Amino acid sequence: MTTISASFASPGPVVRRVPLPLTALQKLLIPVGAVLFDVLFWNQEIGLNLALYTLFVVGATLAGLPRHAAAWRSGYFRLLLAGTLLSAGTVVWYGSGAAALACVASLTMLLGYVNQPHLKLVAYALLTAVAGAARVLPGLLPYLRLPAGKGNWARTRFYGRLLAVPLLILVVFHILFVLANPVYARLTDAVLTNLGAWLAALLPAISVPHLLFFLLGLALTAGALVVVPFHFFLDHESRFGEFVLRQRDRVASFGVRRPDFRLQNRRTLDLRKEYLAALAVFGLVNLLLLLVNVIDIRWIWFGFRPEPGFDLTQFVHEGTYVLILSILVAMGIVLWFFRRNLNFYQQGLPALRWGATVWVLQNAVLAVSVGLRNYYYILHTELAYKRIGVYGFLLLTLFGLLTVLLKIWQRRSAYSLVRLNGLAVYALLLLLALGNWEIWIARYNLSSRFQTLNLGFLLAMPERVLPELAARQSVLDGMTRIIISPPGAYTETTATPAEARAAVQARLAQWQQAYPRYHHWQSWTQAEATAYEAIRAR
Repeated sequence: MTTISASFASPGPVVRRVPLPLTALQKLLIPVGAVLFDVLFWNQEIGLNLALYTLFVVGATLAGLPRHAAAWRSGYFRLLLAGTLLSAGTVVWYGSGAAALACVASLTMLLGYVNQPHLKLVAYALLTAVAGAARVLPGLLPYLRLPAGKGNWARTRFYGRLLAVPLLILVVFHILFVLANPVYARLTDAVLTNLGAWLAALLPAISVPHLLFFLLGLALTAGALVVVPFHFFLDHESRFGEFVLRQRDRVASFGVRRPDFRLQNRRTLDLRKEYLAALAVFGLVNLLLLLVNVIDIRWIWFGFRPEPGFDLTQFVHEGTYVLILSILVAMGIVLWFFRRNLNFYQQGLPALRWGATVWVLQNAVLAVSVGLRNYYYILHTELAYKRIGVYGFLLLTLFGLLTVLLKIWQRRSAYSLVRLNGLAVYALLLLLALGNWEIWIARYNLSSRFQTLNLGFLLAMPERVLPELAARQSVLDGMTRIIISPPGAYTETTATPAEARAAVQARLAQWQQAYPRYHHWQSWTQAEATAYEAIRAR
């Protein structure tokens, strides 16, 4: 935002806000993007509309980038560009929440790298894009003001008189052609009739919520297409390096001050104390974790069968969360001890490294035990979103443990670990966007080997799951307990197989009637369209 101050006869400065300089392409694309946003998203679900708007923003952004822009040389920019296009495709294909989240996050981070191409942290790119967009809006407010002043009024009168004569001549010839040519007259009547019908339909649609929604689209489009450089996060990131550097004692040179050897000896002594503390921690906790891992390997890894009355839910839920927390605490302790000069303590560094390495590897074994607990829960009960989320988190945990090993043996900095794990989180987000998780959950849970089924959970899923429910209704007859209450209900409601079939049929009939009425081309997805055709063909 730029401000210009000017002093007149009145006391104090007068501040006039200067609008952001816009290119001719931006002046055209911002209103077009606002109209496109309104047409695509007003009263619509997520589907083709999100992909089209994403492609519009990406295309406009690439068209405005110079050929030799720094963004083209950034590997992160190219990665996010590929991820944005891939996630936009998954939105059209599946229309899942994970796909929509991946698409929005990818596009936002891509705009962050357009703003500051030298960024490396994906989280900082996300924050840079948001902060840059927030700075765009005040700079565009002057464009919304009406022209004022004698000069502007004189210019308006001049162009008004200039256009009045051509418009008058146009109206005269239009009347003559209407009188002389009946085909032209019928065409004119048809155009005016359609225009009147369009205006009659448009006026009732204009409301305060709709107007605010249009302004939201205008703000989002302007924030995406106009780049206001925001250097805060880049400046903050530039202070960090990929590797830990040794921090030497501050001693003056050129004979100005003599080194304080007492201070150096005290710091060496403090470093030795920190080394002994780290060695004691790694030694003692390794022994404790070895005992826990031996118990888990003997109990869980081979031939685990829950006994009658065994609380499998408590075994998985509480045990999983506690073990994951212990792994995170272990990673934090390793990062703490290897944060500074202990990486350069040559007298005991090999023992310290091997002790920390064994601890990291034992935590990897503990992560496998957590994965097995999750697997047994899925095997004996059902598959759900949280169970998939646990495996995703364990993948990130194993990758994080690998980066901790890099820190131990390569003296990597905490910044390097944050950068690598940020990329891993983004890769996992794309992986989740590629999965047709709801279909796989429905197919697994509707298995004849289960005696209990949470049908309410399946009925609350997106509609693309309904063909799976319709095709597997015979499984309901073999169930001894069917839950039909929706997820999060305070009371659990069960049903007989006949009542469960009726609930499925009612859900199918409801969607078959609602889909052609409420789903338009803006919210089209391949999965929903295929599901609707499959239900119609039954």
